[in-house]
Amino acid sequence: MGNRVTRDDFEWVYTDQPHTERRREILAKYPEIKKLMGPDPQLKWVVSLMVLTQLVACYLVKDLPWKWVFFWAYAFGGCLNHSMTLAIHDISHNVAFGNKEAKWNRLFGMFANLPIGVPYATSFKKYHVDHHRYLAGDGLDVDVPTAFEGRFFHSPPRKILWLFLQPVFYILRPLYVNPKPFTGLEVINVAVQLAYDLLIYSLWGPKPVFYMIAGSTLAMGIHPISGHFIAEHYMYFKGYDTFSYYGPLNWLTFNVGYHMEHHDFPSIPGSRLPLVKKIAAEYYDHLPYHTSWVCVLWDFIFCDSLGPFARVKRKGRGEV
Repeated sequence: MGNRVTRDDFEWVYTDQPHTERRREILAKYPEIKKLMGPDPQLKWVVSLMVLTQLVACYLVKDLPWKWVFFWAYAFGGCLNHSMTLAIHDISHNVAFGNKEAKWNRLFGMFANLPIGVPYATSFKKYHVDHHRYLAGDGLDVDVPTAFEGRFFHSPPRKILWLFLQPVFYILRPLYVNPKPFTGLEVINVAVQLAYDLLIYSLWGPKPVFYMIAGSTLAMGIHPISGHFIAEHYMYFKGYDTFSYYGPLNWLTFNVGYHMEHHDFPSIPGSRLPLVKKIAAEYYDHLPYHTSWVCVLWDFIFCDSLGPFARVKRKGRGEV
C-alpha cells in the first residue's frame, strides 16, 4: 500500500506516432473503410434523449434529502454525464452533422454540454485537435500529465487523490502546458451554460444544480467509467502509448474504448469503430488491450510501475 512508483520520468521517444502509418496501410488494403467516415445520423437523437433524461432527473431530485441527491449524482447522473462528455468527444470530430457543418457541430456540443453543469464542449474541441495531431507531443498534448504530477502523485494514497482530482487537472493543465486565447465560441458556451444553470436553479432550487455538477465531477474521478482516462494512453505495456478496451462499458460510452481504432480513424463515429476492428482484424487482434476499466484503475493505484509518469512523451511534434 505504501510502495512508491519506480518511474521518475516519462518514457521519452523520438519517433512519430504509429497511427499515421497504420491508417495509411489499412486504407490501402481496405479502402471500403472510407465508407464508414462521415456523420452518424442517430447521434443527435441519442444525445437529445440524454439531455431530456437529465432534465427530468433534475426535477425528480429537487425535493430529495441531500444524501440521496449525492447518491444519485454518483450512481446515475454521473454515469449519464460522463457518457455525455464522450458524446461531446464524438461531436468534436464533427460526426453529428459532418465536416461541412462545423458550426452546427459546435452548437450541438453546447447543447450536449447542458446537463454537465460547467462549460466544457468548446474548450475541449480546441485542445482535442492537438491531442490527435501531436499525440504525446511535449508542450502540445495537454492530455499528458505535468512533471509535477508525476513527481508528487507517486504512492497509492496520492494516486487515489490524483484520480479524485482529475477534473481539476483537466481544467488547469491546458492553461499551464499550452495556453491558448479564449475564443468567441467559448464565451457563448459559458453564457449558454450559465443561463441554463440559472434557469434550473430558479425553477427547482440548488439541489438539481448540485446534482449536475457533482455528478460530472464525481464520475470523472474514481468511478468505473473514468477508467477510460487511464486505459487509453498510460503505458501498461512498454512500447505502446494507445490501448483499446473491449468490454460492456463501451455501450454507455459511445465506443470510446475502441481507442486504437479511433486514433487511426478519428473521423469515423464511435458507433462504427467496431466495424474497423472487424474489417482490419489483423491490424488490431495482436495488440494489447484492456477488458476492465475497474482493473485498470486498481492496477494504476497499486502497481509500482504505473503512475502519472507512465506515459510516452515525444520530443518531436509527432504530427499526424
